[in-house]
Amino acid sequence: MSFSDSEMSSHGGEYKTFRQISRDRLLYEMLQTSKSGDSRSSWKVLIMDKVTVKVMSHSCKMADITDQGVSLVEDLYRRRQPLPSMDAIYFIQPSKENVIMFLSDMSGREPLYRKAYVYFSASVPKDLVARVKNDTSVLPRIGALREMNLEYFSVDSQGFITDHEMALEELYGDDSGNSRRFDACLNVMATRIATVFASLKEYPFVRYKAAKGLEDSTMTTSRDLVPTKLAAAIWNNISMFKSSISNFPQTETCELLIVDRSVDQIAPIIHEWTYDAMCHDLLDLDGNKYVHEVPSKSGGQPERKEVLLEDHDPVWLELRHVHIAEASERLHEKMSNFVSKNKAAQLQQRDGGELSTRDLQKMVQSLPQYNEQMEKLSLHVEIAGKLNKIIRDSGLRDLGQLEQDLVFGDAGTKEVINFLRTKQEGMCENKLRLMMMYASVYPEKFEGDKAVKLMQLAKLSREDMKAVKNMKLLEGTDTKKTSHGTFSLKFDSAKRKQAARKDRTGEDETWALSRFYPVIEELIEQLNKGELPKDEFQCMNNPSPPGNGKERGSVTSQAAPARTGQSTGPHSMRSRRTATWARPRSSDDGYSSDSVLRNASGDFKKMGQRIFVFIIGGATRSELRVCHKLTTKLKREVVLGSTSMDDPPQYITKLKLLSEKELSIDDIRL
Repeated sequence: MSFSDSEMSSHGGEYKTFRQISRDRLLYEMLQTSKSGDSRSSWKVLIMDKVTVKVMSHSCKMADITDQGVSLVEDLYRRRQPLPSMDAIYFIQPSKENVIMFLSDMSGREPLYRKAYVYFSASVPKDLVARVKNDTSVLPRIGALREMNLEYFSVDSQGFITDHEMALEELYGDDSGNSRRFDACLNVMATRIATVFASLKEYPFVRYKAAKGLEDSTMTTSRDLVPTKLAAAIWNNISMFKSSISNFPQTETCELLIVDRSVDQIAPIIHEWTYDAMCHDLLDLDGNKYVHEVPSKSGGQPERKEVLLEDHDPVWLELRHVHIAEASERLHEKMSNFVSKNKAAQLQQRDGGELSTRDLQKMVQSLPQYNEQMEKLSLHVEIAGKLNKIIRDSGLRDLGQLEQDLVFGDAGTKEVINFLRTKQEGMCENKLRLMMMYASVYPEKFEGDKAVKLMQLAKLSREDMKAVKNMKLLEGTDTKKTSHGTFSLKFDSAKRKQAARKDRTGEDETWALSRFYPVIEELIEQLNKGELPKDEFQCMNNPSPPGNGKERGSVTSQAAPARTGQSTGPHSMRSRRTATWARPRSSDDGYSSDSVLRNASGDFKKMGQRIFVFIIGGATRSELRVCHKLTTKLKREVVLGSTSMDDPPQYITKLKLLSEKELSIDDIRL
């Protein structure tokens, strides 16, 4: 029996993404190695609790698990059939209740299983270790007792969550002064984030968004200190790994930047026009699950089928980060290419006229060689068609243009008022999102009775206005009040200058809606250059000498870049950029399925040190897209972590929950 972290398996020098490492550790380091000398070919039982089963399901499929000799997956807290001839693998959280359940399974004259291999998802308290070792009837039946240190949920090849859906309410809500709930949320969050670095054996520079007012007389609230407290808790956990985990690096190998939702309150609500974001924003998805109808093989009524929009789908992987207009074009081209190469399809095209994408879809479905690849293509043709119909029917192009013009300073009060007057029958949610953006850019427009008049013009309810009002709770203490005395969400409330936008010839105007980018894009680029403003982003470590982070080298010998830039102050608005995902398809935009990590030659040293960004309060699809984009650009894997992945409707609901009481007319004023 051993009690240590397991070694991370390495297959040559091949570069593995964050999610690949997580998956390999679970499958090979835990499941594959849990074999005793006399049971190498026997089947095993895998027992998990409600948290670890989610950890496993986010990284591995059931087929992956059975391939490692697991014949049965059980819930730790459900009554289980004794299987005394089989070995059991316990993947559980290190809690007192879990340890008691494990001991009751394996103690006595007739244990449930022959041998137990126990893997804890996080560091185990010493008293629980002693409890296990002191049970003399169980001790001989334990084949392994180890800390996996893997308690995060992989939601993307470069993304994870800590599964804190109520983080906004617990850390920033009216009742966030409840220290017990506040501290419990932060502690679990810190533990789970720390296991990311334990799992990857990375020792980060821990940088965080500093609280305002610490150096002056301004009152600092618990909300202001959330990133600071989380950074300190993560640092405490990681510092212990240096002595408790074998081969854990002793000097910094990567960067971690911790921010909260206040750095960018526009990204969660603006319409993002990429295929992935549109699917989650406009379609009724259950997570990544999409339900559609397919032709019946027997010729009867269409059959309902569930599909997952995930990385195993090559069409999804190629299109997820491209503009919806470009995605539609690519799908039409793929269908056309298939038909042009298929004689049976050409025979059906009798009139010689140009076929629509929908015609091509029906034609392909009727062909005898209609296979899995074409089934996926047909699926995405259907999805893109639905999205384009919703965009047309709800007038999203006009709204999207106004949103981006408002954010970039090309539109103001006049345009917003005009839109609300002429779109009286529009969706309430879309008008609410526009109001939230308007409040971010022009908070002074919500002073006095102005907020009530805007609410009435937009035909919004008081419940809707809670979302606008509660944006202020996320902003926290503001030591740089505007002359109007209102809150500022990283935007100056002064009147903006009109700025001409550079036209891009030969492209559909819809593609101009690619102007928007989330604030973390700039922050990551500043971090990469060592230019994060020191007064806004502080570091838990004592920075090592500057480096450029371009080559990984030895994990123990090279430090990440130190902070060398001076403070530039908060950005009043987003600067203009050339849209990158509206380039010709021959360009290296990093959004195709053959991303930089797939094209890597296998030389581990070609990738620089990893950058981790953690957003407290929920991350967006646009922020995940940016991490993939910057991985290509910076040649450093950028991993996004958050408490949850939120689509706009989810985020708005959470924002409303920050305050429980019903708003009065007076409360609506900001």
